[in-house]
Amino acid sequence: MSDKETKNLGEEIIKEICKIYDPEIPVNIYELGLIYDVKISDDNDVMIEMTLTSPNCPVAESLPLEVEEKVGKINEINDVKVNIVFEPPWTKEMMSEEAKLELGML
Repeated sequence: MSDKETKNLGEEIIKEICKIYDPEIPVNIYELGLIYDVKISDDNDVMIEMTLTSPNCPVAESLPLEVEEKVGKINEINDVKVNIVFEPPWTKEMMSEEAKLELGML
């Protein structure tokens, strides 16, 4: 896969992730800063490292599955794994300017 194809696939992955919203905050999980890393292997396997707003998040089990399901629907992708991490801990400073604006924090 060329660098351009990888970049395009990465953009498509981000578009899918942007369709997923935290149920408690009306902002998508990408703009919230919950996605720490997206890696695409040469075989088009995807590893997504993400966090939750808190370890006690009510969607701790369902949110990673939703990410795997939505990203896994992209034709070029073979496999998707989501790894939940809590280091570094999520803070409001990780949100995009757009998310802060939408939540009235700017």
